[in-house]
Amino acid sequence: MATRHQVRQAVVSLLYAYEMGSEMNEFKDEFLEEKKIRNERKMQALETFDAICLKKGELDEILKPYLKEKDLERIGVVELAILRLGVYEMKFTGTDKAVIINEAIELAKELGGDSAPKFINGVLDALKGEI
Repeated sequence: MATRHQVRQAVVSLLYAYEMGSEMNEFKDEFLEEKKIRNERKMQALETFDAICLKKGELDEILKPYLKEKDLERIGVVELAILRLGVYEMKFTGTDKAVIINEAIELAKELGGDSAPKFINGVLDALKGEI
């Protein structure tokens, strides 16, 4: 069975593909099957992905004040996907905020640019007291 971390990796990848204009209907199932994310974890990944897509505007509005000189358009697509996932989890799940931030940093190390872990840590750490 896939781990929660693998589910988060998959959600970030799906968000990236969505932002890049991929046709998501078939892609989602194929991608999750390829990553061996099945059953309960697959449902969790799809529900999280769909919820983030539906609440994207709300999540972005929460993020904007914490981006300082950077605006949403200047952030890398992967980094933005990780931030949206982090904000979503902080606001809509019961997961401990320290766990969410740690997972986001790990995702940034694996998937983002060199400065992504520090940037994501700073934004989510600043946000944790507000959500």
